[in-house]
Amino acid sequence: METREYDVIVIGAGSTGENVADRAVKGGLTAVIIESELVGGECSYWACVPSKALLRPGQALAAARNVGGSREAVTGKLDVTAVLNRRDSFASNWSDSGQVKWLKNAQIDLLRGQGRIVGERRVSVTDKAGTIIHIQARHAVAIATGSRPAIPDVPGLTEARPWTSREAVSAKSAPRRLLILGGGVVACEMATAWKQLGTEEITVIQRGPRLIPHWEPFAGEWMRTSFEQKGISVLTETTVKQVERQSQGDLRLTLSNEQSVFADQVLVAAGRRPRTEDIGLETAGGKPGSWLEVDDSMRVKGVAGGWLYAAGDVNGRALLTHMGKYQGRVCGDVIAARAKSGMEATAPEAWSPYSATADGRAVPQVIFSDPELASVGLTEAQAKARGMSVRSVDYEIGRVTGASLYADSYRGHARMVVDQEQNIIVGMTLIGPAVGELIHAATIAVVGAVPISRLWHAVPAYPTISEVWLRLLETLGL
Repeated sequence: METREYDVIVIGAGSTGENVADRAVKGGLTAVIIESELVGGECSYWACVPSKALLRPGQALAAARNVGGSREAVTGKLDVTAVLNRRDSFASNWSDSGQVKWLKNAQIDLLRGQGRIVGERRVSVTDKAGTIIHIQARHAVAIATGSRPAIPDVPGLTEARPWTSREAVSAKSAPRRLLILGGGVVACEMATAWKQLGTEEITVIQRGPRLIPHWEPFAGEWMRTSFEQKGISVLTETTVKQVERQSQGDLRLTLSNEQSVFADQVLVAAGRRPRTEDIGLETAGGKPGSWLEVDDSMRVKGVAGGWLYAAGDVNGRALLTHMGKYQGRVCGDVIAARAKSGMEATAPEAWSPYSATADGRAVPQVIFSDPELASVGLTEAQAKARGMSVRSVDYEIGRVTGASLYADSYRGHARMVVDQEQNIIVGMTLIGPAVGELIHAATIAVVGAVPISRLWHAVPAYPTISEVWLRLLETLGL
C-alpha cells in the first residue's frame, strides 16, 4: 500500500482550495491538492467566469444603445454564436491544463480522484481506475469541496432532467421557453442572459414574496419591474407541485395555485447544498452531507486535535467565490503559522491576517443582471436585527451628472445604511448600470469603519457616477 506524506492535504481544487494550498506553500509547507473533476472548480467552468462571459455582450450592446450617437450606429442583434464561442474560450473549453500548469509552478502536487478522510490527518484518494493512494498530513487537512445546486423534492422534476447552474452557463443553444425555479442570483442572471440570447418565453417562479429576498426590498422590486418590461414573467409566492413530460416533448409544471405552465427547459436555481456526502466526515465526528461549522481561522469546530479545516462554500458562511478565496488565504496562512509556532487553538485577534471576519460583516456582491445590482454589508433590516440604531439614506443615481453622461435616462438607486451611534456606514446597496464597479469604495468604508465625518473629505471625481457618494452624505445632513 502506497502512502505519501505532506504538511497539508487539501480536498478540492477549486479557487478556494488553490488559495489554501498556495498560501501554505508560500508559508514554507508542502501541500497536495485532490480533485475529482476539473482543477479550477465551479467558478472557472460553470459559474462566475462563463456566466459573466454570457452576460457581458448584452451589457455592452445595451450600453451602446443607451447613449445618443452610438445608439444610431447599432443596427444589429447579438451574434449568439460569437457570444457562446467567447464564453467557451473564457471557460478554457472546459480543459484544466492551464490550471494544472499553475499548480506545478506553485509547487503544489495534484492527485486526481475522490478524496476521503480515513483517520486523523489521513486521506485516501481513489482514482477512476480504482487505484487507492493513502496520504498522511503532518499538520492539517483542509476541505474545500464547495457546494452543488439543491434540487427540490418535486414529483417528476429529476426525471425532467432540469438544468442547474452548470447546464445554464454551458448550454449550446437557447431554449424557446425557459422556466426558472428560484429568485436569487443565478435565477436573475440566467433570466437576463438567455433573454438576451434569444429565449422567447421566460418565467421565473419564486416561493417567497419577492426576488433576491436577502437584499434591500427595493432591489427585488426594481428587478421584477425590469424583467416584466422585458417580457420575463415573474410569479412570486408560488411553488411547483409536479413536473410532467408531455407526449410532444413539452414540460408541464403544475403550480401551487393549480394552474399549469409549459416549458421546453427548466432551470433549478433554488439554493445550494454542501458537497460533503462522500468525503469521510463521519471519521472526524461529522455528519456526511452537512455544512461544516468553523471558527474565524477556518478550523472545523469539535474535531479533537484541531487538524481539520474547511474553507469556501462548504462552511456555509458566504457562498461567493471571492469570499472563498479570502477564506482560503486566511486558512493557508493560519495552517502555516500554527505549524511553525504551535499557535494555540484560540481564535486570533479580530482583523488579524489569521482571522476571517469580513464574511460576517462586509460581504460584497454583484448581480450582473439587467439591471445590475451591488451590495456590501448589512441591509437596514439586518442591522436593526443586530440591535443597531441605524438610519437609511436613499438617492436616485440618475440625478448625478456622471450618471446622466454615462447613459441617457440613467435609472438607478442607492441606499446607505448608517450606524448612528458609531457614525459609520454598515451597508450599501446600489442598482443601475455599472454599479458593480462602485461597490469596492463602499466595501472599504464598511471594512475600515471610516467615520462619516472623515468620508466627507473623500471627494469624488467629477463628473463620475461616484458623485453619488457626495449626494448621499449631503442627504444625510453633511
